Amino acid sequence: MLPVTGSGAPPVAGPAMLSVSGLGKSFPGVRALDGVDFTARAGEVHALIGENGAGKSTLIKVLTGVYKAGEGEVRYDGSAVRFATPLQAQHAGISTIYQEVNLVPLMSVARNLFLGREPRGRLGLIDFRRMHREAQEALRGLGVRVDVRRPLRELGVGAQQMVALARAVSVDARVVIMDEPTSSLEPREVATLFGVIRMLRGRGIAVIYVSHRLDELYEVCDTVTVLRDGKAVHTGPIAELDRLRLVALMLGREIGDVREEGLTKFSGNHDTEAQPVLEATGLTVRHQLDGVSLTIRPGEVVGLGGLLGSGRSETAKAIAGALPPDSGRVVIAGVPVRTGSTPAAIRAGVSLLPEDRKAEGIVPGLSVRENIALAALPGLSRFGLVDEARIDRVVDTFMKRLRIKASGPHQKVGELSGGNQQKVLLARWLAMNPKVLLLDEPTRGIDVGAKAEVQKLIDELADDGLGVLLISSDMEELIEGSDRVVVLKDGAVVEELTGDAVTEDRLMRAIAAAPAAQATTPATSGGDDD
Repeated sequence: MLPVTGSGAPPVAGPAMLSVSGLGKSFPGVRALDGVDFTARAGEVHALIGENGAGKSTLIKVLTGVYKAGEGEVRYDGSAVRFATPLQAQHAGISTIYQEVNLVPLMSVARNLFLGREPRGRLGLIDFRRMHREAQEALRGLGVRVDVRRPLRELGVGAQQMVALARAVSVDARVVIMDEPTSSLEPREVATLFGVIRMLRGRGIAVIYVSHRLDELYEVCDTVTVLRDGKAVHTGPIAELDRLRLVALMLGREIGDVREEGLTKFSGNHDTEAQPVLEATGLTVRHQLDGVSLTIRPGEVVGLGGLLGSGRSETAKAIAGALPPDSGRVVIAGVPVRTGSTPAAIRAGVSLLPEDRKAEGIVPGLSVRENIALAALPGLSRFGLVDEARIDRVVDTFMKRLRIKASGPHQKVGELSGGNQQKVLLARWLAMNPKVLLLDEPTRGIDVGAKAEVQKLIDELADDGLGVLLISSDMEELIEGSDRVVVLKDGAVVEELTGDAVTEDRLMRAIAAAPAAQATTPATSGGDDD
């Protein structure tokens, strides 16, 4: 197992380890890759970035044997290759860590770590004692202390991601591909990950790093390749490219346009005297929520701040009926709603966009059309018969309004980029004409271009009078996008920030210093927001 101590100065990049030239790949109606050239060198951390739909995932899948290239050549360690399966690529020395943990939830942590390469004794039987010991040591090197005999599903998402990381770096890999590896990690785990990346680089391993977080790219990467519309539009040292220029390359726009759009605050206009569209009072779930209360008025975006595990997602799920509270009440537009009932919450006008769109949101095997219409089908039927024409009109409306990139409404959602999958899920709930929209990490795992589009859409929805609850781990997004921020810690409200008090400093102080059980009165700047 690799230690995570400092690796010294980054070495000079070595020979090409994994490269493509003139790579092309098409799907029905979509040109996913168009003449792409890309090279990952030994001892180099190479950032691969671009908007959702730019071709990043397709390129990775070609490199790892998931897809076959339509045109062009793939070379590994100097030789032309054509991996037929991901297992072939892995045996050759290419290890991949995916954004959504790609392990077996029902198996133990140790079995996941050594899956396909379990240590065996003389008779060919698995040596469980050795496997458990080595798994414990591998995870301890990453700062993770868990019982490796437990099923993987019992761990949090961040801990599962660290197991995937441990598996990837413990094999004899010469190329390590990381696809949004920090999306579920705590700051301490991110620091550990960066230590591992630097150690891999110091050992002459090529690292391909996919992320939408610019801070991470500049901290850990040496080189960057920007993809846009299936083409590589820039490759070079990342230190020679300022952030604004990098964003402009991703979006394909002039720098002046990026500056103007990127600095526009998205926040709804709301009537501070209006009756709240949502009143949640005293929501309590054992070990998860402790008397959480909050209100949202029509046209208002209320942020929910706090660290992972503070109760943000649990609050949204309790409001939406997906997590039955032990006590507390929810009132929508003045009408009490039966708690613990998702159908009752939906009928009342509550829609929840969950954090994990893959497991809790989209149905990847169904089309864009079917996913959008899924929740609204009862309202789009007459006498038990589905009105196909009405469905077509609704789907067409939301595909245009949300600018969903797809070959058409009948393309499978599983074939779309992450950002477009998020838009499809959002379209499904907007088709229900909700009064309150609960957004749990709506821009998680999507690039800066799709992120800006989602943020703009949130602003438009609030302007239309919708009440919005915004949960985000991105502090800047939370501050810029919210009229008020309710801060949670250990499942309890510790502070409420309004007006000019909605700042990064106040938010961090509330998270770090406020007593967990103390619910304070709103912090204001003397304005009349409340």
